[in-house]
Amino acid sequence: MTPASVPLPFDPVPRVAAETGLPGAGVAAVLRLLGEGCTVPFIARYRKEATGSLDETQIRAIEERAGYVRELEERRAAIVQSIGEQGKLTSDLAAKLAAAGTKAELEDLYLPYRPKRRTRATVARERGLEPLAQRILAQPRGGDPRVEARAFVNPALEVPDVDAALAGARDIVAEHVAEDARARAMAREAFRRTGLLESRKSRKAPEGRTPFEDYYAHRESVSRVPSHRYLAMRRGEAEGVLSLAIGADDSQLVPGLLRLAGHAPRTPFAAELEAAVGDGLARLLAPSLERELHDDLKERADETAVAVFADNLGHLLLAAPYGGRPVVGVDPGLRTGCKCAAVDATGRFLGTLTVYPHTADPAKAARDFAAFVTKYGPHAIAVGNGTAGRETEAFARKALEDAGRADVLIVSVSEAGASVYSASDLARDEFPDLDLTIRGAISIARRLQDPLAELVKVEPKAIGVGQYQHDVDQKLLAKKLGEVVVSVVNRVGVELNTASAALLTHVAGIGPTLAKAIVARREAEGPVTARAELKKVKGLGPRAFEQAAGFLRVRGAKNPLDASAVHPERYPLVERMAADLGLPLARLVGAAEVVDRIPLGRYVSGEVGEPTLRDIAAELKKPGRDPREAFEAPAFRDDVTRLEDLEKDMVLEGVVTNVTAFGAFVDVGVHQDGLVHVSQLADRFVRDPSEVVHAGQRLTVRVLEVDLARRRISLSAKGCKV
Repeated sequence: MTPASVPLPFDPVPRVAAETGLPGAGVAAVLRLLGEGCTVPFIARYRKEATGSLDETQIRAIEERAGYVRELEERRAAIVQSIGEQGKLTSDLAAKLAAAGTKAELEDLYLPYRPKRRTRATVARERGLEPLAQRILAQPRGGDPRVEARAFVNPALEVPDVDAALAGARDIVAEHVAEDARARAMAREAFRRTGLLESRKSRKAPEGRTPFEDYYAHRESVSRVPSHRYLAMRRGEAEGVLSLAIGADDSQLVPGLLRLAGHAPRTPFAAELEAAVGDGLARLLAPSLERELHDDLKERADETAVAVFADNLGHLLLAAPYGGRPVVGVDPGLRTGCKCAAVDATGRFLGTLTVYPHTADPAKAARDFAAFVTKYGPHAIAVGNGTAGRETEAFARKALEDAGRADVLIVSVSEAGASVYSASDLARDEFPDLDLTIRGAISIARRLQDPLAELVKVEPKAIGVGQYQHDVDQKLLAKKLGEVVVSVVNRVGVELNTASAALLTHVAGIGPTLAKAIVARREAEGPVTARAELKKVKGLGPRAFEQAAGFLRVRGAKNPLDASAVHPERYPLVERMAADLGLPLARLVGAAEVVDRIPLGRYVSGEVGEPTLRDIAAELKKPGRDPREAFEAPAFRDDVTRLEDLEKDMVLEGVVTNVTAFGAFVDVGVHQDGLVHVSQLADRFVRDPSEVVHAGQRLTVRVLEVDLARRRISLSAKGCKV
């Protein structure tokens, strides 16, 4: 039996419940539902009675902790098997392995038995010095170490003298101490409690200024170093600019290790043990724990950074949509011109134009642009916020005013990730005959119409709403950001007849293969007229339908519930409610005053409780409601388009582009985001920036300082109306 297939020897529910602080019944229900193939969004939305109304965050915490418990048990089984095969598994060791509550405890116990490369201690044992090492560990009251060591002198075994014999014996003792589980636990605690992270300028650091100058002589407590600072130092180390080290106060540690090793101060062998323990700590134990602590710091920093990234991404995906109205997207450019793309209300590409407003003949560019707008009649112009973005906004506004089309809204739209999409297989499949820049203009237009539907086409980390995304654990990053996308897509809901395969992929229970199959059937047989038609899609079975149906919308369907978040499994219940009121179903859906008259308690049953009934009632009042805010265009100042235009104490309206642990970055329309430090975010103390701001939020700020040489902007939101 392989370790991966070893069944859990105990019920994980009590441990997971204790570690997450969640009710055991809810934990058990979540693990059962996950085991049955249910998705997190489905469980959170449609199985509230079973879980006790646990939300997605709690359900994912249960899923992750249960995964850790399973990995722990699989590792425990593998270790027990390995030690058993060596013939060294005593009842005492088996009991300690069974009681170990963490992977670190397990690995500490396994360390002396782990197959390893030849060490100094291994060589010493091969030279017959183990008995002498045991004498040092025994700390006998009599005897003389140098006299006893003479018996082990053997030039043939490369033990030429007494000093070599004692040195080899100390190597064995040093390894014994360094591999003792109790010693490692004591040292680990000391490193975590008193450890100091030191950062210095590396001897290989380049001359001149670097981004890591603040860390050339930096010292900070391991227990207090924030994630962003640690990741910055790690990047500096990776680039050869910094060298990092972690040290701990050994004034208490060395005596403690000696006590564990049985040190007897007045015995003849005391000095040998003291030397061996000091060597074991400096040469083996401290470097091992330093690596472990770096790993722990990195893991903690990764988790924090990814959580911030995920929060930013969630807010960005939930940005207010302009809606189903025709738009012209503009990908700005200086020498290469501005690529314009018109799309209709559904995002379908209509036509393209390239104008050159920043070169020789801006008047011709204005006429051509105005004619293009007149031809396609957009309600808005979406201008990418990259290079020449603000200049292009000013050009478009002037061209349309001169043409009598000042009614057309002009909006700055983030280009983050647009180039990644433009060069992707997805974009090539959709627009095989178009240039990259035209695809980018189309994406910019669609981003204004529906940010969520367009941004799901881009790898989340390419959207650029986090820090150090290339430095953190990429598997963790992909997993967490993927969860955010899935959560937001299912929270908003997806229109079945207009959604792209990229968007459908993230619907609970669908995935890439079924998404493509749905789109293929839709293109072959026309629009879907009812949710139930999904069952005819090849490969989409009962389980996938159960998971996905509630998150899909069919506008204009014969059954009005198909356009709502009411799950098909509850259609009979809602139909009974309508019948009890003496109304046709269509009169109930969307009639808030009628819904308020429903005596929900009458419909409680073994399967349906008050949480689900409240959800149904809320959905009946506003069927298919979009949780996103109403669209409101950002208002950048027309006279501030470059960094050089900024002045101290100038008050501007901007858009939060990124929230970090130390503050928020704000786009004020000058192609360089400014930083509002956490201490400047509000008129009160703010511990966590995400408490007061989020990505995509409009924020009024005041300019504190502009550093043109380093292209840095310091901003404050204190005293400014948010």
